[in-house]
Amino acid sequence: MFRLPFLFILTGLACVALFSLTTLLQAAGWIAQPPRSPGGWFHVHLLILGGATMIAMGAMYQLLRVILQREVFSERLGDVHYLLFTAGTAGLLAGFAFAQVQWIAVFATLAWLGIFLFAVNMMLTLLKAAQWNPVTLSAAGAMFYLVLTGLAGVAMGFNFAFHLWPAWHERLFYTHIWLGTVGWFGLLITGFSYKLLPMFYLAHGVPERTAYAVFCLWNAAVLTGAVAFLTAAPYPVILVVFSVLTLAVYAYNLYIEQVRKARHKKNPGAGVLVAVYSTRALAVFMTVAMVYALFAPAQAMDERPMVILGWAYLWGWVVLTIYGYLSKIVPFLWWTYKYGPRVGNETTPTMADLLEDRHVAYALTAVAASLIVLMVSLRLGNMAWTQWSGAALSLFSLSYVGLMGWVFTR
Repeated sequence: MFRLPFLFILTGLACVALFSLTTLLQAAGWIAQPPRSPGGWFHVHLLILGGATMIAMGAMYQLLRVILQREVFSERLGDVHYLLFTAGTAGLLAGFAFAQVQWIAVFATLAWLGIFLFAVNMMLTLLKAAQWNPVTLSAAGAMFYLVLTGLAGVAMGFNFAFHLWPAWHERLFYTHIWLGTVGWFGLLITGFSYKLLPMFYLAHGVPERTAYAVFCLWNAAVLTGAVAFLTAAPYPVILVVFSVLTLAVYAYNLYIEQVRKARHKKNPGAGVLVAVYSTRALAVFMTVAMVYALFAPAQAMDERPMVILGWAYLWGWVVLTIYGYLSKIVPFLWWTYKYGPRVGNETTPTMADLLEDRHVAYALTAVAASLIVLMVSLRLGNMAWTQWSGAALSLFSLSYVGLMGWVFTR
């Protein structure tokens, strides 16, 4: 029952480590270059597709089992999913690294087939359980958007290779980013937080109304944004879409505060606190971005502000939240696998013994601090500081991956 979660999480951690190492070896040079380049595409997909998505899939195989109290529909289908998705991701990354557009088209299709099998496996598990609530509805929505993200990516891959619909490339590009970052990761993180945060805080009686409001607002932002990008809607429409997403982020922060008010545990752990603080920071950042977009619309759509927004959302919220939750998920999985059967027969360590909380706090604080310096450097256009802070971010991220790997040796 632990094979699939371990396979995906360990592979994802390896991809994050590789991302950090390749960034360090080139002194974070790709960060200072335009993002729409082979180097940028390679590193972004290595982190997001190979790292964050792989880890999220592994966590989902375990968390749905715990939430639904039933086994995944088919573990064999999960094995096929792992093989297809891993092979497709590796080939896609090779295509970016060697600028082979035919490889990009072929392996993007292979990765999408893996995604499709994952979605089928998870949806059949959800349908069989028939337990519909904010957690399961968000999980279903996240998988739907992941499939659409993959389809848009495949379409872009074939357009790269064969120039089938060049007029649609920009539209597909922004739709692909929006569906993947806001749809897949947004609903996945908020959805499982409805289960994880009350559990980590030992909070009882948290009302579901706010969770449903977050679910509705987030879906409204994803769907209207996808339509807006596909139809090349004018700037005011895009601004409205971002306004809806900002409201969704505020609603999610309200839910977190409701959990904290109902808590029976003061300190849920450094990793969980980082996930909470990153959500607050996201709300502040999006508010500032909205004000900037209102008063400087021409500058707001330039490449530099959009790149900074991407770093703030993907690293500042998605990656930091995943890192934070991993500090709980990894020790739980390993302790249950290694020591669970021994309880009552011999002396066993506690889950807290597997991972020192203060080490998590130090590592994630360093990651967050280096990210802030990186975003400021990008805004000022200081290439030297951009490279130094990007290298520091990679080094601290690599240290955190090592910390997670250390758990498996305990």
